[in-house]
Amino acid sequence: MKFGLTLSLLLTMLFAAVGRAQDPADAQPTPPSAAHPILALGSQAPDFSLPGVDGKTHSLADYASSPVLVVVFMCNHCPIAQMYEQRVQSLADDYRDKGVAVVAIQPNDPKAIRIDELDSSDISDSLDEMKIRFEYKHWRYTYLYDGDTQSVARAYGPQATPHVFVFDKERKLRYEGRVDNNYRKELVKTQNARDAIDAVLAGREVAVKHTGVFGCSTKWAEKSAQRVAALHKIEEQPITVDMATADDLKKLRANSSKRMTLISFWATWCGSCIDEFDDLEDTYLMYKVRDFDLVTVSANMPDEKEGVLRMLKNKRATSKNLLFSSTDTEALQKAFDPTWESAVPYTILLDANGKVLYKNLGTVDILELRRTILANMSSDYIGFNQYWQSGNAISTAPASGGR
Repeated sequence: MKFGLTLSLLLTMLFAAVGRAQDPADAQPTPPSAAHPILALGSQAPDFSLPGVDGKTHSLADYASSPVLVVVFMCNHCPIAQMYEQRVQSLADDYRDKGVAVVAIQPNDPKAIRIDELDSSDISDSLDEMKIRFEYKHWRYTYLYDGDTQSVARAYGPQATPHVFVFDKERKLRYEGRVDNNYRKELVKTQNARDAIDAVLAGREVAVKHTGVFGCSTKWAEKSAQRVAALHKIEEQPITVDMATADDLKKLRANSSKRMTLISFWATWCGSCIDEFDDLEDTYLMYKVRDFDLVTVSANMPDEKEGVLRMLKNKRATSKNLLFSSTDTEALQKAFDPTWESAVPYTILLDANGKVLYKNLGTVDILELRRTILANMSSDYIGFNQYWQSGNAISTAPASGGR
């Protein structure tokens, strides 16, 4: 399954990106952007007409009968936004009977996100990917896409995801800022968005009209230099392949690296291997900043090294790459896994202690694989892992592969 973020496509497009998002563990307010100012308190709600994950187009006028309109800028890739998805759903559920409309908008340009900025996500921020995330997590709130033009985001000025804007019946802005004071639910002491909604519903002045926001900065389209530099840096990395003996494969299976390691056995003559190669390499580029490694092992014959290396270069395989050092394929397979008697592709994910987290003969389900990685990856906060813990059992799909 392809999601439009393969490295070869990125290197061709060379679109804009912003810098690396702040550490999720450092929940400090994001400084306001001079280039993208926040909508001033008391302002009229800017109009919008945007596509949603429900396949419909939603406009400001659709919510004219609601006494309060809550606009929350959210996204897929940010781990802080992920921690707030359930809270946005709760806002929609808890205030629905009071007529409050809750509308989430994804403001990021997907082409402005570096691949390493996806280190906490299975996918990026396109509309199609928003639909995938919604189906996976079973959310029900209104979620709209503004990534193509960012015209709505420029009008509202969200500084990070999430960023909340609360409007009254006349659609005057009465509050903007954070949802609450902490992305960790057990540390929440101040319910800023709920307090503002309650005040507007009761006809009272909002006590706290503005707070700083924390999360991943909005990815504006015009900042291209950092993205281009990052892509060129990847392009310039050398591509190599080393010969792997039976002893090498035994060590690889033991995972002496003490890092989570994804191992992909493939061959140049295996069509399904070639088809999934981009997804696996993208996965490596997404997560390698987080104690994660990818090792590809070609099951070609040793004298086919030139063709293997040519394919690796074509795929920009910057990970560690190995090639069977012997024509005794069966012996090398058994050295790695005595139970492996089938074809390639064969993919296995090992934790830092060598425990099998994912194992698959045949083409991988890349979303299942990425979610398994994220559910088990070392993290500063267990909530980031728990978010991904649905559907992360070991896969034992039937063998398939080759042409």
